Order: sequence, then structure tokens, then C-alpha cells
Amino acid sequence: GGTMNNKVVYNLHYAFYNMGFTVMRFNFRGVGRSQGEYDMGIGELSDAASALDYLQSMNQNSKHCWVAGFSFGAWIGMQLLMRRPEITGFISVAPPANLYDFSFLAPCPASGLVINGTADKVAPPKDTVSLVNKLHEQKGITVTHTQIEGADHFFKDEEAHMNPMIDHVSTYVKRRLGETTR
Repeated sequence: GGTMNNKVVYNLHYAFYNMGFTVMRFNFRGVGRSQGEYDMGIGELSDAASALDYLQSMNQNSKHCWVAGFSFGAWIGMQLLMRRPEITGFISVAPPANLYDFSFLAPCPASGLVINGTADKVAPPKDTVSLVNKLHEQKGITVTHTQIEGADHFFKDEEAHMNPMIDHVSTYVKRRLGETTR
């Protein structure tokens, strides 16, 4: 986990890039050639905050700030969302609600999209649905939930799973951006 070199992270990166965002994908500490070692989410959250600080220093007049994460990165991204009020939207792909505690999302400060596959054995759909149902109870935000029929954790089938997942992400973000420019 924690790698920037899987197809989900790669495709999310380019979906945002193609919509005109300045984007960054990175390995968490101890993954690939990055320094350090796994820190049970504490250091990884610091890594994500540092990456966001860097992007913001390069784009000081940015109108929008979104966070997108996949699996473990979805958990870290949601924690970053709670600590950074400038984040106005999120994409959480295959959040592992069965493995990590998401109760810190009370209240969730921004609207976003949670997306998962119905055949995900790593982050079972029932746990994702439970997480989304808890988020739906909150006022002032809208959490959209989309399930990709038959997709596993990595959305391996390009045509049947990955492309539809990325299409949902792009459509959602463009709709949200359209709402803010009116």
C-alpha cells in the first residue's frame, strides 16, 4: 500500500490533470524509493500535508483545493480534509472502512464522492455503505456514493471498471466546479 504506481492512483492523477488542476501523486514514506518507514498513518498524514503545502506554495491563487485518495490513501486524504479548511471537495476511492477508523469524519467539512467496486474483497462494499450512511446523517454536506458493478479493489478491468470509475470522478468534479462558478 501507499504507492503512487498503481493504475487507480495514476488514473485519478490524470483525471484531475485533464480538468486543469495542478496535481501531485507521491509514495508514502517507506514505499518505493521514498525514505522512512510505515508510521501507522501518523507520518503518512504529515507526508500528505507537506505535499499539499508544496502545491499551495506553487499555486497561491488557486480557487479550488481537492483531495483524492485510493484505499489507504483515501483514509489519509479524509484525515487531511479534516485538518485543512481550504479543501473544498474530496474523492475517496475504495476507502478501507473495514480496516481503519473513519469516525473522525464527524462532522465531515466538505462534500465529496465515495466510489467503490461491488466485488472489492479488500474493502468490502458493506463497510463502505456503512461509512457513507454515517456521512449521510450529517447536515450541510452532500456525500455522493457510486458503486461500480463487478469491480474489484483495483478496478482491474480497464473497460468495464477503471474507465467508468474515472468517468464518474470526472463528471462529479466538473459538476461541482460548475456549481461554484454560477
